[in-house]
Amino acid sequence: MRHIEQTVKYLKNKGFEAPEVGIILGTGLGKLLEEVNILEEVSYNQIPNFPTATVEFHKGHLIYGELEGKKVVIMQGRFHLYEGYSLQDVTFPVRIMHHLGIKKLLVSNASGSINTTYKKGELMLIDDHINLLGGSPLAFKGVSQHGERFVDMSCPYDKKMSDKIEKIAQQHSIKLHKGVYASVLGPQLETRAEYRMLKTIGADAVGMSTVPEIIVANHLKLPVAAVSVLTDEGDPDNLEPVDIKSIIAMAAKAEPDMIILFKELIKAIEV
Repeated sequence: MRHIEQTVKYLKNKGFEAPEVGIILGTGLGKLLEEVNILEEVSYNQIPNFPTATVEFHKGHLIYGELEGKKVVIMQGRFHLYEGYSLQDVTFPVRIMHHLGIKKLLVSNASGSINTTYKKGELMLIDDHINLLGGSPLAFKGVSQHGERFVDMSCPYDKKMSDKIEKIAQQHSIKLHKGVYASVLGPQLETRAEYRMLKTIGADAVGMSTVPEIIVANHLKLPVAAVSVLTDEGDPDNLEPVDIKSIIAMAAKAEPDMIILFKELIKAIEV
């Protein structure tokens, strides 16, 4: 709590005053910032107690500005367990955004499709998830100081925001799937056997982030919605090699549709 208070004080002194919506931008998904009237921008390595982004394609800036008439705070780049951070480190920014005052949280990521009817370059609204990270961001001493220890996860993604995202997609003729996201440790991609296992247990897409942030948002009773950009296809019977450059390129191709969903949602939601 002392670290949270110290970090929040620093950011408020930098001008991060009363943001209404928090946004986490995933791999290759930074162009939303072109739509933002940026008022303040701080590098992660300048923020007290903040982890430092170590992935070359995650910029590592916290941004405060205006988007569609709302004050927003945006993570340009997130943190992952595969960088060597703990689950508490990875989710620390969510707690900070909540203490700054956000009332809604929007999350994006890049993932591989497992459902063979979903194709790369399309979007998936995350309706539910499977935590395969081997831990919980709530499993630490003193968690009850921040909220109830035993958090209900029967509906982790806010139904009102999710329904609105689906309606926006229909209005703009955006192909939007709805499915289950599995979060794994990484950083290696999945084997054919792992893709088969993930499909068997009910996953439609797989990635290396997001679920810890969703768990903490629910712990804080912070309504959250998430959209995944499908950047590669995990069909174990037709698995092709993939590299990070192709993943980023595919994320950039699909990004304009995701920007429409987020902008229109922010315009419509009440905070």
